[in-house]
Amino acid sequence: MISKSGQSSNKRPPCSTACDLSLSHGPAMAIRMDFADYEAEGLLHQHRQGQLIVALHGAVTCRAESGVWIVPPDCGFWVPGGVPHSNQVTSNARLTYLFVEPGAAMLPAECCTLSVSPMLREMILRVAELSEGDARDAHVDRLVRVMLDELALMPREGLELPISDHPKIALIAAALLADPSDRRTLGQWAEHVAVSERSLKRLMIQQTGLSFGRWRRQLHLVIALRELAGGATVQQVAGDLGYESTTAFIVMFRKALGTTPSRYFADRLLSAERA
Repeated sequence: MISKSGQSSNKRPPCSTACDLSLSHGPAMAIRMDFADYEAEGLLHQHRQGQLIVALHGAVTCRAESGVWIVPPDCGFWVPGGVPHSNQVTSNARLTYLFVEPGAAMLPAECCTLSVSPMLREMILRVAELSEGDARDAHVDRLVRVMLDELALMPREGLELPISDHPKIALIAAALLADPSDRRTLGQWAEHVAVSERSLKRLMIQQTGLSFGRWRRQLHLVIALRELAGGATVQQVAGDLGYESTTAFIVMFRKALGTTPSRYFADRLLSAERA
């Protein structure tokens, strides 16, 4: 395993240095990271290879192209090679980076969050145990090939928050990302950005594909998953998002993901602890 823990310096290095590497051989390689050892500054960067960011514990929020993605435990964020992106991790995050050479697998041409099955997770962890200098033999080559084939079959998760670069939509998005408890209505936001309510309603759908109400619920879901994975309580998250009660927040969460927050993370707890 390529380990980045055990830094001797008292000052933690920036997390952008953690994945500054190139593939030395083969179609894919992986490394594991414990971000307790790094400063999470979230700088914009890119890789020649495609990258899958898998959350083993905690969560990571990724920004790329025109969206924000949350990667809770047992999911992965796929970013194709050459796409500028930044990652903001929770302090308790343990991640695995899987780097894939261009054309090595039939993977999406755009950024997305993918489900990661227990079998695929274990295969990625096995590849991460191989040091960069290890000789590749036929067994390892077969493992990597099957791993990439399995990765190509993983379904997408609906954990994206679309963000437009249109100035008025970007202004609203920045304000709500900074203060998600802001409960201004569509009409109040329209007045704030100096357009009619009808125009803003149409513009929001054109630019994000979602109505304002659905877009704000998606924003709340993305933030809630990040904060819950980082150790916040359901009550804390409900209050921070401006819900009148914890029950109201749980109802929103269940409608979006089909289960309660406690069950959502309980289903992932055992596999995350084993990682």
